[in-house]
Amino acid sequence: MQLSPPRRLFAAGTTAGSSITNTATVDFQVGGVAQVQQSASDTFVVDRKINLLVEEVGTVTTNVVPGQAGAITTFQVTNLSNEGLDFLLAATQITGGTAVHGGTDNFNAANLRIYRDNPTTGTVGSWDAGDALVTYVDELAADATARIFILADIPIGLANNSVAGVQLRATAREGGTAGSQGLPVTQTAGANTAAKDTVFADGIGVNDANRDAAHSAADDYTVQTATLTVTKTSRVISDPFNLTSNPKMIPGATIEYCIAVANTGSADATSVAISDSVPTQLTYTASTILLGGTVTGTTCNADGSAGGSYAAPVVSGTIATVAAGATRTLVFRATVN
Repeated sequence: MQLSPPRRLFAAGTTAGSSITNTATVDFQVGGVAQVQQSASDTFVVDRKINLLVEEVGTVTTNVVPGQAGAITTFQVTNLSNEGLDFLLAATQITGGTAVHGGTDNFNAANLRIYRDNPTTGTVGSWDAGDALVTYVDELAADATARIFILADIPIGLANNSVAGVQLRATAREGGTAGSQGLPVTQTAGANTAAKDTVFADGIGVNDANRDAAHSAADDYTVQTATLTVTKTSRVISDPFNLTSNPKMIPGATIEYCIAVANTGSADATSVAISDSVPTQLTYTASTILLGGTVTGTTCNADGSAGGSYAAPVVSGTIATVAAGATRTLVFRATVN
């Protein structure tokens, strides 16, 4: 299961490096006469708290189809530090094991790349062409949030419900100017100093440790596709002697072929093109192709729509959709030579 990220309970707080001065005053009398007020001041520098939160946006898997390009998982990075920082980004994939939304990770997506949402172009919160391809978040102010997209290409040929787990990790960086990535942050060792010290305050993510100036979260891709099973059967309709009463497959008999396509997947199959070569011992019967029919048990029903084509010796036809969980057929007839 995904580790629960630390929740954003408090604002970043007073800006690191700020000086806080407090002055105490003492008023007194001598012999009933007020004397000169005495005072003392103390000044200290606010130290730097390094804290961040990486979260998956949404709580469901990203459904994809085999061969899909640019499949998107969405995260956000929040700077809970009391100072503006850069954040190095890394997109990785798990290898085996249980993905964050369930299912066993069994494939890797290809060509992972990271984009930052540009709130001034396109649709805020959704990936579009105006978003920047990045390796780090630049100059993220205290308490500010950056929407991050991981895009990946899904391999072709994957089975239904295949899963790929993907993770985003952000690591704090300091000192970079706008347009350049800062350097790694170092936690102050030893006793408090008079200067601006640094304390790591981040929690544990899915692939980082407690108080390591980094945080991470996970999402996953789940393949939703059609899984087709093809069954071909034949039956004798009539022969020249018995007609339709107990006909036999003798020369002159009419044979009906049924090609049944069953979709046991979780997505519709579209533009299902079927072709079948008629054996040389048979002669195709013109205008007998029926498309999109159903099956009762193991028997193909003659309830399809006329269509398809014949270009000797091939019968062909396209079924527009075989819905998930459905079976549709191509039926045609021929005579035995």
